[in-house]
Amino acid sequence: MKAKDLKELTNDELDAKLKALKSELFNLRFSHATGQLANPMQINNTKKDIARVLTIMKQRQSQNSSNN
Repeated sequence: MKAKDLKELTNDELDAKLKALKSELFNLRFSHATGQLANPMQINNTKKDIARVLTIMKQRQSQNSSNN
């Protein structure tokens, strides 16, 4: 997922995306622990997507606080 696509989402959509990504990360880790994960790089990609979402959320929060 690209940051450009994430910036177009609303705050509520970002929250939902973050929850979905965290759930996906949990499932990937579980699959990896049981030896059923075919591509372990999916874990790293999901972590990076979570970081992108959190970064955009922090940027919006800092913009809102500086505007007030």
